[in-house]
Amino acid sequence: MNLKMDDVTIKIENEKIVQNINIYVPENKFVGLVGLNGTGKSTILKAAYGINEYDGNIFLDSINIKKISTKEMARKLAVLIQENSNDFNFKVEDVVMLGRLPYKKLFELDNTEDQQIVNSALEYVGMLDYKDRYFNSLSGGEKQRVLIARVLAQKCSLLILDEPTNHLDVKNQFKLFEIIKELNFTVLAVLHDLNMAARFCDYVYVLKEGRIYSEGVPAKVFNKDTLKEVFGMEADVRKDGRGVCIEYIRSV
Repeated sequence: MNLKMDDVTIKIENEKIVQNINIYVPENKFVGLVGLNGTGKSTILKAAYGINEYDGNIFLDSINIKKISTKEMARKLAVLIQENSNDFNFKVEDVVMLGRLPYKKLFELDNTEDQQIVNSALEYVGMLDYKDRYFNSLSGGEKQRVLIARVLAQKCSLLILDEPTNHLDVKNQFKLFEIIKELNFTVLAVLHDLNMAARFCDYVYVLKEGRIYSEGVPAKVFNKDTLKEVFGMEADVRKDGRGVCIEYIRSV
């Protein structure tokens, strides 16, 4: 599964939020969107999963998403957003079972196959023993692992992430991204932490004022000039065998 955005422009209340966006997410690659708040990153994601209207074209495996039904879209992609403790007041098992809805007819009950898929997904992320716990009783890291299990139960290959680690400590941020990378999803992600983006992204698009300012592999786009011009930060950028590390010095 690949995703392509071709000359996408999005207006909200007649104001152009993003303009002439061209993004390509190859199969099994982790592609990041970075930029300051208000540059249109989440707006772009919402267009990709069918929330925001737009001019231009968006394709999943060369099929225009405007020709794909909502139910079929849910079989092709999953969305993981910032954790909100008020989202679910269900048991963990029931939260993961929501991933089976795209495969259900109206009023169709869960079956043995659904239960096996849910249990396997929970076991994979190490949360099977928590299946009877209530979602709201879990820690931030545990919640995100349950939501990954829901994605696994959904059986899709494209994952859209909208700042999913904002409420997580460093250890659980790494755990979340390590699981996602291990599963070989095709990923389009909005990330705030540039060092996390440098560590996990195969390719990065940098947004400034609603347009793509630069794009490329992390070692190319995360340089002193971009950090200064886009993010307003003076920084040292070091490259080693593990990639790029950014050390911030001062705001400019």
